[in-house]
Amino acid sequence: MTTVRRTLPVLVAALLLLGSAGPAGATGYRYWSFWERTGGHWTYATQGPAFVRPDDGAVQGFRFAVSADSADASRPRGTADFGTVCAGTPAEPGTKRVALVLDFGTRSDAPSGETPPERRTACARVPSDATTADALAAVAKPLRYDADALLCAIAGYPEQGCGEQVSAGGKRSGGGTGSGPSLGLPVGAGVVALLAGAAVWQARRRRDESG
Repeated sequence: MTTVRRTLPVLVAALLLLGSAGPAGATGYRYWSFWERTGGHWTYATQGPAFVRPDDGAVQGFRFAVSADSADASRPRGTADFGTVCAGTPAEPGTKRVALVLDFGTRSDAPSGETPPERRTACARVPSDATTADALAAVAKPLRYDADALLCAIAGYPEQGCGEQVSAGGKRSGGGTGSGPSLGLPVGAGVVALLAGAAVWQARRRRDESG
């Protein structure tokens, strides 16, 4: 079962890459990307937040932006220091602290009619075996997902849209409703989709085992 857990993110990313060719003239997708802080620098996460189990003292980040793919994705802005973010959250037995940086992006990244909130940080105190997804849910509700379990909004932003493809002028491409093509998202959006998708997969696995 451990092998399945490790393989699932790779399979999802592969499927997303196969469907990444979008309408002509489109330049990217508007979505939340997931990052890990290592050695003083942001690194694009290779697993979804539902699969990452950070240690006490970890720093994780989410950035909302228009990006073509993981190589083009915008990093969370500003400094991110665990000692500063979690200064007022002392350690407790059986729990861990995860510093989260939530960067809601710029006005140019925002959907039409919406204004991005100010970047903020939060220190999540969660059980010692919790994932980054658990930490995010603890401090950044309401979260919003689409019918395909893609993470669409953190702390209620944005109010509408979910991984939609946008044109060079920043407009939604293809005349869709904003949900975006399920296999047309870049790897970054697919990784963040696992935030909810992993929970669905685990629930189905438990039902199969009990049956």
